[in-house]
Amino acid sequence: MVSAAVALDPSPRTDALDLKTVKARQQGVWASGNYAMVGSTLQIVGEQLCEALDLQAGQRVLDVAAGNGNAALAAARRWCEVTASDYVPALLERAQARAAADGFDIQCQEADAEALPFADARFDAVVSTFGVMFTPDQERAAAELLRVCRPGGKIGLANWTPSGFIGQIFKTIGRHVPPPAGLRSPALWGTQARLTELFGSAATVQTTVRQFVFRYRSADHWLQFFKGYYGPMLKAFATLDLAGQAALEQDLRSLLASFNRAGDQALAVPSDYLEVVVTKAA
Repeated sequence: MVSAAVALDPSPRTDALDLKTVKARQQGVWASGNYAMVGSTLQIVGEQLCEALDLQAGQRVLDVAAGNGNAALAAARRWCEVTASDYVPALLERAQARAAADGFDIQCQEADAEALPFADARFDAVVSTFGVMFTPDQERAAAELLRVCRPGGKIGLANWTPSGFIGQIFKTIGRHVPPPAGLRSPALWGTQARLTELFGSAATVQTTVRQFVFRYRSADHWLQFFKGYYGPMLKAFATLDLAGQAALEQDLRSLLASFNRAGDQALAVPSDYLEVVVTKAA
């Protein structure tokens, strides 16, 4: 499997990796479980991101690594012309079904975030919530976001930070199931420095630290849910023997306890993420 947790090393070492193989394995990870269940709980992030972008009716919007379409649906609710893209067809089917259930028309197209099948400057806005940050070739993905965005247009991202709860989840999983050597951490997308490296020469980058609160009945409930539906965690547990599974679960429980602000009554775990608005040079 490909773990989501990688050491925060920004040095350019991806050339030594077989990125095609890494990407294929990642696709299998995200197709496992049922990420649509997890994604649906994150809908508020897509709504907030569209507000941060100040989307206007009629604008052409592309949701990259859209999953089950949270940001795409948020843009559709603002009467934009929306295309959702992802490399997991089953997730796009869920996005299409959700849009139809709400009475909105969005276009869905299977696509690799590192090789988007769209013309240069095709969109007024390009968005991604906890999606494009997981691409193995970060420079290429960023270049693609810029390429398909029109001059003066905006790119909106929501990326988990390294120090927040989900960033620490990635780190915890990585201690038990090490990722391929040399693969950059997806959490780098949650840092101002890395975003400036990726976009700064062709755009202005504004960031705001926000929190999403994971709200569950208990630690047991959260673990059952994520072990069943969240591909990276499902695959991590499947990779380990029984002793390894027990050790990983204990570390996850300790992490949940350290972040939980609901005491013994329930589970309320805030997780920092970086809300990013990139304005492409005109």
